[in-house]
Amino acid sequence: MSVQDGSVGQVDFVTRHGLHTAAQLAAIEEIEAEIARHRLRTIRIAWGDQHGVVRGKHVMTHDFMQALRNGIDFQTATLFMDTTNNMFAPMFSSDAGLGMTSLAGGPDAILVPDPLTFRVLPWAARTGWILSEMYLANGEPMPFDTRAVMKKQLRELHRRGLDFVAGLEVEFYITKLEDRMLAPEQSGWPPDPPRVSAIAHGFQYLTEERQDEIDPILQMLQDNLEALKLPLRTMEDEWGPGQCEFTFDPVRGIGAADDMLLFRTATKQLCRRHGYHATFMTRPALPNFFSSGWHLHQSLIDADTGTNLFANMSGSDDVLSPLGRQYVAGILGHAAAGCVFSTPTINGYKRYRPNSFAPDRITWARENRAAMIRVLGGPGDRASHIENRAGEPCANPYLYMASQIVAGLAGIDAALDPGPPELSPYECNKPKLPRSLMDATAALHTDAMYRAGFGDVFVDYLLAIKQNEIDRFLAHVTDWEHREYFEVY
Repeated sequence: MSVQDGSVGQVDFVTRHGLHTAAQLAAIEEIEAEIARHRLRTIRIAWGDQHGVVRGKHVMTHDFMQALRNGIDFQTATLFMDTTNNMFAPMFSSDAGLGMTSLAGGPDAILVPDPLTFRVLPWAARTGWILSEMYLANGEPMPFDTRAVMKKQLRELHRRGLDFVAGLEVEFYITKLEDRMLAPEQSGWPPDPPRVSAIAHGFQYLTEERQDEIDPILQMLQDNLEALKLPLRTMEDEWGPGQCEFTFDPVRGIGAADDMLLFRTATKQLCRRHGYHATFMTRPALPNFFSSGWHLHQSLIDADTGTNLFANMSGSDDVLSPLGRQYVAGILGHAAAGCVFSTPTINGYKRYRPNSFAPDRITWARENRAAMIRVLGGPGDRASHIENRAGEPCANPYLYMASQIVAGLAGIDAALDPGPPELSPYECNKPKLPRSLMDATAALHTDAMYRAGFGDVFVDYLLAIKQNEIDRFLAHVTDWEHREYFEVY
């Protein structure tokens, strides 16, 4: 073994463990051509962590070509971190606090780049970008890699002759960056948030004038997102000041989740480079800022013909096919536990309010934005599909989408019926969505269906992360408490 051959990852790790398909192997030749064409010198090997945050390494081009064969070493300590890198498990104990001796002490894992995800970054000079998945050093898949979790659910769909189609509808804020708050005393754990101002007044929903005010920013984002080959469909002015909604054309399989991961990190990087701050936080603590949501449009199709299997073409008055209704029933039946995947932050539950364009109950309806599951289309419409309106924009896209597949298939297997669509979702007598992340994690803890679909090891891992965040939140003395009790008691 030469020093060069072993300088990245493990020699021939990908080949030895059979980790690339024929399509992935064929894509490597095109990557080599792209690197030469654009004279790339740096490739960012990216990995979506358990929170849907992009981590990774910047690798020099000559070493990147090795990484396509060998993978690249990567710190497993990242698996032990909650949203602000607080360690939630004793990594240095004999089983790492997760029942896995293979992770004790934080050994390196191997990131294996997926050649089908390679892009040239339009905003970073001579730089490429590629997504990866994490493997243990023995070649076994890392059980906490969320892209692999979703791919497992897609394989189950494919086994049944089905495929998943998803379209993204994402709300977020763009603000003007006034102060990055980089004084040493502001660099706490977590650091002080940046100080920002609004880029435009809000409260003129979908007006051309409001959108034209921020058009230079939007054009900059459009140019770069389209250069990344993301299927951007619309850019819209939303309700709050500087609140935007971007929608994307439907994509099959893993592609929609990959697109969401890249969209978020690209938007944040591009805005920061131009003096702005983009946030996908659901409800920022800023005056007059409303909540943002992530509405996930989805359907199942025939894997061979591409036929939409949610469309009711039978001539009946049902808004969905029997399979579509069963899929909806599965999601509704496990909605409380499913919120851990669709709404994984403490902040996200502040969005579930009546008469707010966000759901507050576990309901479904036809063309009604108050429902958790909204059906678009109807009898005889080949484009009929469903929209889950419970998600928050910072959800891990692989877990959000995988949770829909797992619950939907459970509904199909049990031939569940969702009952009639609601005519007035905010007024109906249906269970409410969880009031907090605490309620959602309690529901997931006892949900046998999600444990069967994702496995106890992964569910317990995710619950441990969320419990650490909850414990830190409960230990924090808030401004509300100080105002409420300090004088009167």
